[in-house]
Amino acid sequence: MAFQPISRRAALKGLGVTIALPLLEAMTPSARAADAVAKTLPRRLVFVYFPNGVKTEFWKSTGQEKEFELGKTLAALEPFKSNMVVLSNLADANARGGGAHACTMPAYLSGTPIFKTQGNDIRAATTCDQLIAQKIGDATRFPSLELGCDFGQQDGFCDTGYSCVYQTNISWRSATTPAAKEVNPRIVFDRLFAGRSAETSIVQQQREAMNLSILDFVREQAKDIDRSVGAADRRRMDEYLTSIRDIERRISAPPPNLPANAANGMERPTRIPALFREHFRLMADMLVLALQTDMTRVATLVMGTEGNRRAFPELGFTEEHHGVSHHHGDASLIEKYRKINEHHVGEMAYLIDRISKVREAESSLLDNSMVVYGSGMADGNAHAHADIPTLLFGKGGGTIDTGRHVVCPTNTPICNLWLSLMDRMGVQTDRFGDSTGLLGGLTA
Repeated sequence: MAFQPISRRAALKGLGVTIALPLLEAMTPSARAADAVAKTLPRRLVFVYFPNGVKTEFWKSTGQEKEFELGKTLAALEPFKSNMVVLSNLADANARGGGAHACTMPAYLSGTPIFKTQGNDIRAATTCDQLIAQKIGDATRFPSLELGCDFGQQDGFCDTGYSCVYQTNISWRSATTPAAKEVNPRIVFDRLFAGRSAETSIVQQQREAMNLSILDFVREQAKDIDRSVGAADRRRMDEYLTSIRDIERRISAPPPNLPANAANGMERPTRIPALFREHFRLMADMLVLALQTDMTRVATLVMGTEGNRRAFPELGFTEEHHGVSHHHGDASLIEKYRKINEHHVGEMAYLIDRISKVREAESSLLDNSMVVYGSGMADGNAHAHADIPTLLFGKGGGTIDTGRHVVCPTNTPICNLWLSLMDRMGVQTDRFGDSTGLLGGLTA
């Protein structure tokens, strides 16, 4: 049976709803076309940031190149060892300053020190993700996507005379304009699938009042797609739409501590999950959908702002993150700090697993991506910025040799890595931040 070709830009559209399609075989109907598409699949770049550094002896990997062992903190990433590059000795020298946490976050992706102020005369620098978005962003619906699990304080001063804006924003469109992250899963979901307009706002309200799914508005179109594609594409469409519906359900669920009878007649809530795992996985799943459907090719996902005081009672203790990072050698605090580091790594493993399972032609989404997991601070107790924790996942469309531990020269600027990733994303420049050149070792 011959199937009708489908445009790679096709989407399911209903009143107030636009759902981009994943890459389907029907979008590459011939072997020659399929081969051509495989060679032109877009590259994606994602930065996942965690705050307050690590207990370095548990984080550090041993050995070099192909013969290496992951540090104890990284145990959850063992299944993805062949798809990652562990990078040691990278430094973020321009994060140093009187306000350790305030100076760290904006310098991480810019390699530029910030101007000390408690007022509105903030000055940082454009970050590498935004330079890439400025170059290639017009090819996608969202030039970049900024997500987070902790909004942080956006006014006042937070760290020894520095504006709070600094330690809560990792992405900067210009020296004076941060690209604020969105932490509410419902708002992200509606941005991805409904857009922003007076009409869509009304439709969203009606949909929530009637407890409808966005899929109800495109059901017939989805059936038309199913009738025009092969079995493999039908499975892919079913998995994709099921993922969307699953996210809807998770966002719509009443809070877990709601009294048993309180849900009777309760409006569909807009809420931010209380537990980190639930919150992160919602954001991660939506990020994967955005990358899978080519809504964006550049994204940041912030697990927590610097100086983060989040508590993790689900780990069995109530002390907050920033406090235990300043353990001063106390064994009980070190153990709690280690558990928080491992908890973050476990959720990173969830994201990498999700990305690796998305197929694109004869490869995977992970094969065509570069996903950085790291922090601008190494030892959180000492506020150190040398040998900062840095992992790189994905093959960057075949431009990165994975399954290796690359030990760089001591105090190599992390901007050398950013310069190399920018180059792979189509932004060629001789220098970025405090870079001294492209980072060696990404290809064996």
